[in-house]
Amino acid sequence: MTLEQKIMEPLKDAMRSKNEAALRALRAIKAEIIKAKVEPGANGELSADKEIPLLQRMVKQRRDALEIYQQQGRADLAQKEQEEIDVITQFLPQQLSEAELQAELRALIAETGASSAADMGRVMGLASKKLAGRAEGKAISAAVKQLLAG
Repeated sequence: MTLEQKIMEPLKDAMRSKNEAALRALRAIKAEIIKAKVEPGANGELSADKEIPLLQRMVKQRRDALEIYQQQGRADLAQKEQEEIDVITQFLPQQLSEAELQAELRALIAETGASSAADMGRVMGLASKKLAGRAEGKAISAAVKQLLAG
């Protein structure tokens, strides 16, 4: 089932129940899907391997906006961003806990034979592919740096 198919039923439910936050977020997802489908080379389709990065990008944009709104004391706008983040994350895979992330990275470090910060690029390349959608890039990078330093 594609992402577009997954959001259609919740979108209809949000319309029926007049849930503005869900409706706003789901419409934004649908708009991003349509935009991705008409990009050159997409052939009118959004491949499954591009769905998760699309959602992650949307969450990151909203987190950045949320941070700015909080700094400016705009609680009303910050709340809207948080509501959209909550809806969008429902369509992402379950995120790894800090302990699970550390365990996965330790295994990758052992697998690659990395021993110092100089090997970080090699570990990050594998980790980014293996943990795609399950952990943020910043969190992966920080954890790898910590593990290779210590």
